[in-house]
Amino acid sequence: MAQTLTLKQSGQIVLDLVDTINANRAYLSEIDGAIGDGDHGINMSKGFTLCGDALRAKPVLPGLAEGLDTLAMTLLEGIGGSMGPLYGSFFMGLAESLAGHETLDAALFGEALANGVAGVETVGSAQVGDKTLMDTLVPAREAYRAALAEGADFSTALDRMIAAAEQGWQSTKGLQARIGRAARLGERSIGVLDAGATSCFLILKTLAGSVQQRLG
Repeated sequence: MAQTLTLKQSGQIVLDLVDTINANRAYLSEIDGAIGDGDHGINMSKGFTLCGDALRAKPVLPGLAEGLDTLAMTLLEGIGGSMGPLYGSFFMGLAESLAGHETLDAALFGEALANGVAGVETVGSAQVGDKTLMDTLVPAREAYRAALAEGADFSTALDRMIAAAEQGWQSTKGLQARIGRAARLGERSIGVLDAGATSCFLILKTLAGSVQQRLG
């Protein structure tokens, strides 16, 4: 199986992300409603839908780098709260790493993922254990990095990334929120999944699966 994909022909990956968020709009808001405002799915769906509409309106679907850049700018400008800047910075980091490249391979994906996580870190102060999307993102980055260091191929490294992301996402159920609105609940925030960690897992899982489909 080929372990690269052509970036100009992979813009559909961004539309796959849009579809995933829209399909999980009610689920994300339900989770958020337990310890937050209950609007995470609504806000995310709004931003991703705006991006999808913008991409589909173009005569030719843009490539992956441009599509991710469009998604980043749409989220930065189109949704309120903390998630717009956080996810906008994440996707901007991905887009910046891919810009100027013709193909995506395992090494470049690793660079893009690391750059995306770094972007999130510049916006907020959350760390692993604070019950946020960082509990999904950081383990995903570390697992992917470790897989490449062990000689894993692109697809296998993506599998490792998703396994770690899922474990990190599920860990938020047992954590007490230390950041954001939910932090005011103290111990009452324990026992519920974090909405940001949930949407982050869905995004990473879709991203990995869409890339893997195009590697063959």
